[in-house]
Amino acid sequence: MNTPTTRRRFLAGTALGGAGLLILRNSQSAWSYQANEKLNVALVGCGGRGSSLLRGILQLGENLVAVCDADRQRLERVSKAVPAARGFQDFRRMLDELDRQLDALVVATPPHTHTLIGVWGMKRGKHVYVEKPAAVHVAEARVLRQVARRYELATQMGNQGMASDSFRRTLELVQDGAVGEIREAYAWFEFGGSGPLPYPKGQTRVPDWVDWDLWLGPAPWRPYHPTYLRPGYGLTPRAAPAPGWSKWRDFSAGCLGGGGSHSINMIFKALNLQTLWDAAEPGRTIRVETEVSELCPEHYPRWQIVRYDIPARGDQPPVRIHWYNAWPDELRRQGIWQRLERLVGGELKWPSGWAPLSGSLLVGSKGLVHTSAHNAMCRLLPAGDFPDAGGPPRRLPRSGNHLREWVEACKGRGKTMSNFDHAGPAMELLLLGNVASLVLEPFRFDPAQCRVVDHDAADRALRPAPRAGWSL
Repeated sequence: MNTPTTRRRFLAGTALGGAGLLILRNSQSAWSYQANEKLNVALVGCGGRGSSLLRGILQLGENLVAVCDADRQRLERVSKAVPAARGFQDFRRMLDELDRQLDALVVATPPHTHTLIGVWGMKRGKHVYVEKPAAVHVAEARVLRQVARRYELATQMGNQGMASDSFRRTLELVQDGAVGEIREAYAWFEFGGSGPLPYPKGQTRVPDWVDWDLWLGPAPWRPYHPTYLRPGYGLTPRAAPAPGWSKWRDFSAGCLGGGGSHSINMIFKALNLQTLWDAAEPGRTIRVETEVSELCPEHYPRWQIVRYDIPARGDQPPVRIHWYNAWPDELRRQGIWQRLERLVGGELKWPSGWAPLSGSLLVGSKGLVHTSAHNAMCRLLPAGDFPDAGGPPRRLPRSGNHLREWVEACKGRGKTMSNFDHAGPAMELLLLGNVASLVLEPFRFDPAQCRVVDHDAADRALRPAPRAGWSL
């Protein structure tokens, strides 16, 4: 295997190779950069989650050597706050100019460019942290995992709940059989899609501070409008009428990507679903079917139900995973909320946290696991049956900080739990729900081969062609 040599790989090798090779602190290294124990990190995407990750990188004491954003006004604001970091509008130019000075890349752009930038970075030998969702299309998630495996880099998708003691201890207990045999699981998200929306009105000139071609990246070409640059999230159905990027399939993965990438992880890990992706033999398929409020080829339906029928895995039986996303009133109107409350025997709402009405549920023959939206808070039910459910993990390593776990892995100290070997397959499973909402017919997906075996339109939807010049 040909693996690019990076400054970090060189340093790790010297650290392991013998005491005679010293870390240089006051002279230039072979890479013409200060060779110390800090990572040289570049941040691509400086708004929203990017600003939070920027603070995290600095708080961990790493070297933020570059910031990058297709919006030059935003880039200039960040550059003033972090003058030591070089500013770039184009991540390709940044990778070319700083190549061997960079150890790692943090990607927090809108979702449609997450995989593209992550893959291009890994092919340059950079460790990569990508905000969720790591991909918008199933085939992107597959490539992300394949490239990470090829180059043997430290990777992480930003779903912070997996770093909590509660997640890791609960996962250990489930793996030890605490809740028994699991044949049913649920994940739900208290948000709905926009339903069909009109295109933004009015002809708007592209401002000179926005590189529109770069911002679009692999997405199909469309005329510029400033509303696309805004996320367009809303905490109620009426909070965000403007069609920001989160409303469009070209730019986002909808509720399944935004909420599901947090909520699915306990289910995916506890049920050992990754074995289906690792299988040497094809043929074990996942059946996917959906119900939606309406067909939305360009946006996401106002509500969606997805059912994933998973085959047996080793000594684990077949299991059905139910996904729901809708505004809370719709969840209650359909009786979904009441059904979930009956399963847990009480209140579903968490006392704190983002999206406190969202979460996941594993239904076992001996008990249940109920998690928060981020999977950061977990409880085993009935509570009286699991007196040892709390505390730190006993086999899995403690983390507590998702970003720090990745930084440590970049330095060769430990592994990440949401690496692309996990996040890739987990995203594939979720994104099959978006494919289902396009075809509105059941289909079977072969995870070993990454193809739909019985529905041509669904199979094509796994891998829409990127815009010319923006292939992975």
